[in-house]
Amino acid sequence: MRRRIRRFAERCYERSLLAELSETPSHVAIIQDGNRRYATERGQEPTDGHRAGAETSEQLLRWCDELDIEEVTLYTFSTENFSRSAEEREELFDLVTQKLRKFADNDRIREAGVRIRAVGETGALPERVQEAIAHAERRTADNEQYQLNVALAYGGRAELLGATRDIARQVERGDVDPAEVDVETVESALYEGPSREVDLIVRSGGDERTSNFLPWQANGNEAAVYFSAPYWPAFRKIDFLRGIRTYDNRVRARHRSRLQRARTLAGAVLDVAGDSAILNHVRRVLPGLTPTQTGAADEGETDPAD
Repeated sequence: MRRRIRRFAERCYERSLLAELSETPSHVAIIQDGNRRYATERGQEPTDGHRAGAETSEQLLRWCDELDIEEVTLYTFSTENFSRSAEEREELFDLVTQKLRKFADNDRIREAGVRIRAVGETGALPERVQEAIAHAERRTADNEQYQLNVALAYGGRAELLGATRDIARQVERGDVDPAEVDVETVESALYEGPSREVDLIVRSGGDERTSNFLPWQANGNEAAVYFSAPYWPAFRKIDFLRGIRTYDNRVRARHRSRLQRARTLAGAVLDVAGDSAILNHVRRVLPGLTPTQTGAADEGETDPAD
């Protein structure tokens, strides 16, 4: 009974959060943290936590589909993860191989138009993982509606260093003029994978850091960041919607800031111009301008809102 009441309350809260949203991100990047701690607290093996986390990842894709989020990047295996025990690494590689093949062969994934891409130093991964990557990318290559990026053997610094070396080689060959290196040059040298800048990074597990994840794609776009306390296997749709709300609030704040700057500039211009025709036009475009800002008090006019 208690579980049913809790689930009912969660559904009500989900609807409340959805009703608050006016903007949803195009590209969400997820740091799936807390799998091992989740297992440890339950007296289980790390692989049990990873498998539970993989189930959450599948649920996440359904939530993104419902919200029309066009691109998702999952931080699945970092370059630092190679330092884990051989046994845990092999179990992780088995799980990744299994899930990649499952996603690629899933009719629902293909019908939804999901394209799967791997991001990272994939050549450093075991052959079975590389074969699963090739299978997933080949099976979904023609899908264009949504994109799922799986970050494997990924590190943000490694990506930027690799891009720098690649550009340096192009300069050495005379293919690129150093003075002409720009944003497009750098982006063309990054890993193939993400097709959009990151709008929102979500991290589970309580740690408040982005762990070297997509620094160029996220920080360059000043992505919103949401840190969630639950471990990844316990991450709920409510937690995800809270993250979306963080992004939504940021977008709204940007809009308010831009509108206020426009109002301030318009008011300053009108103070100097004093042209009533210009004044009336600007007040229609920027209805938030006060009579003082537009000089209406001197014209004997009243604000339309009064």
